[in-house]
Amino acid sequence: MSGLICLLPLKWGIKFGRALASLIWLFLPPKRKRLAIENITRCLKVSPAEAKRIARESTIQFGSIFIEVLSFPKLKKTMQSHVKVVGLEHLTSYKNSSERGAVIMTCHSDNWELMGGAFAQNGIPLVGVAKKQKSEDADKFINEFRTLIGMHITYRSGVREMYKMLDEGHFIGLIMDQDVGRVDGVVVKFFNQATNFVTGAASMSRFRKIPIFPAFMHKNSDGTHTLEIFPPLQVERTSDKHADIKLMTQRLATLIEEHIRKYPDEWFWLHDRWKSMRVEFEPEEVAEFEKVLGINNFGDNDSRTSSSS
Repeated sequence: MSGLICLLPLKWGIKFGRALASLIWLFLPPKRKRLAIENITRCLKVSPAEAKRIARESTIQFGSIFIEVLSFPKLKKTMQSHVKVVGLEHLTSYKNSSERGAVIMTCHSDNWELMGGAFAQNGIPLVGVAKKQKSEDADKFINEFRTLIGMHITYRSGVREMYKMLDEGHFIGLIMDQDVGRVDGVVVKFFNQATNFVTGAASMSRFRKIPIFPAFMHKNSDGTHTLEIFPPLQVERTSDKHADIKLMTQRLATLIEEHIRKYPDEWFWLHDRWKSMRVEFEPEEVAEFEKVLGINNFGDNDSRTSSSS
């Protein structure tokens, strides 16, 4: 399939991918669609009709993502023209002045698989931290294509390998916006809601005394992409390790939220982002978090809990 897609002009392939994803949207379970629409309505304060449009477009873009991944053998040769990189000097300046690597923090917006390839093809030795797929064949396929485009792949469980590669000058790419279990996260404010957030970027930065480079990608009107890299952030090192990590995680969550608000059609809204807050935390605990974080929901708690019904 990849060979056939690479024979087509990329624009034709993307049109085919979007058409296929449009059909998939029609057959998605109503519960999954409703979850995405409710989350969009609550987070962005838009009408249900606009929320449905955003949810549909967010889903259809997976067709484009799929086609671009299959086109990696061709895109590897034309990456500079397909992905414009802004702020690359932040990374190259650090890379040239330090023997250690750093953390690159991003989210599931636009084509995050293509983002990894763009880093690699621009001379940044990127280590992608992947979640092992349930299907062994699917896992082998996606990791072969990630390696083809220039990334090194490790699994979330490979913490020792990550630290080793950081010491060797590699950059660890962490996607931070998915829900995690209670014991693996810290509760911060995200879209004016108490949200369980993964702490990997902040923990790694504090432990190794390395910076975090926020980076986000968005799609341009002509079908190309822009990858924007921001100046580095450094975790404070006070006597309160937990507070240091939580403070940085909140800063990163705010940056992710700002990007999503700017490009809402491109985020992965189908993901059940607040599941752990519903399932693993008692309502009294959530209320206490909201009080500490200064959150006033004005009735949003009801819409949050309805997503689980």
